[in-house]
Amino acid sequence: MDKTFSEEKTVSCDFGSCQTGQTATAGTDSSADFLPGREFSGTAGDVQPEYHGIFDSHAHYDDAKFDGDRDGMIEYVHSCGVTGIVNIGCTYESMKLSETLAEKYPYVYFSVGLHPSEADICGGYEHIERVLTGYLANPKALAIGEIGLDYHYETPLPEKQKILFEWQMQIAAKTGKPVIIHDRDAHGDTMEILRKYKGVRGVLHSFSGSPEMAEELIKLGYYISFSGVVTFKNAKKLPEVAQAVPADRMLIETDCPYLAPHPKRGERNDSSLLVYVADKLAALRGMSADEVIRITRENAEKLFSIV
Repeated sequence: MDKTFSEEKTVSCDFGSCQTGQTATAGTDSSADFLPGREFSGTAGDVQPEYHGIFDSHAHYDDAKFDGDRDGMIEYVHSCGVTGIVNIGCTYESMKLSETLAEKYPYVYFSVGLHPSEADICGGYEHIERVLTGYLANPKALAIGEIGLDYHYETPLPEKQKILFEWQMQIAAKTGKPVIIHDRDAHGDTMEILRKYKGVRGVLHSFSGSPEMAEELIKLGYYISFSGVVTFKNAKKLPEVAQAVPADRMLIETDCPYLAPHPKRGERNDSSLLVYVADKLAALRGMSADEVIRITRENAEKLFSIV
């Protein structure tokens, strides 16, 4: 594995050569060297002690970049005021690992789904439905995702991705579970499919679209989730989106270990760093970071039906 972290997401699986890819759409800075097995120093985040109730709606603590200090990190971010985490399933293996984490920590939940990069190796609809519904019997399985489209790479072919996406949207419609949508360089096709399933609710994770796209998504019943990208100096559209999204449709996320916010950009991300996202949204919206944290937690609890 390349030991230089450059915000390029590469999650290896146990079956074949499958890899999922997600690069920050807002560009990259010079990256710090990242050693996947380094011990956690306990200094990430510099979280102010008054912050509490932070809800990370999209995290990947099952990722290999946490292999050296996974338990310590999950416990650390909880001590920093993070009271909810959704660990995202995007491959068959990551669903299993995400469930294990959710069963170990009371404040960790999980989702189940197949990332668009799995379209060549995912199997048929009946198999996918059986696997997903099996996991959804667990009360801590909150959503189907991350699912969607990613046209940044040449493969899998868009037609295969769209079939996998629609299959999982159909399962969401049957089960009533919300969806967590991955949309990269595929805004038009993503919206076309979402319009077909008007009864399905969910969230666009690490939103990268236009204010007009966000407005239509809100009308369809979706939430908009902001990651560390909103703090990047070259994130040109996101500040406008962040100002326009209704408060009751706004979520925050890390997508950790990726997309660490400024001024930690290029480092390994974790849920304690959400304070930077909250600070940025607060400044853009003329409110306090505490308000952003409270509102986004309440929104996550509503979307994911957390009692």
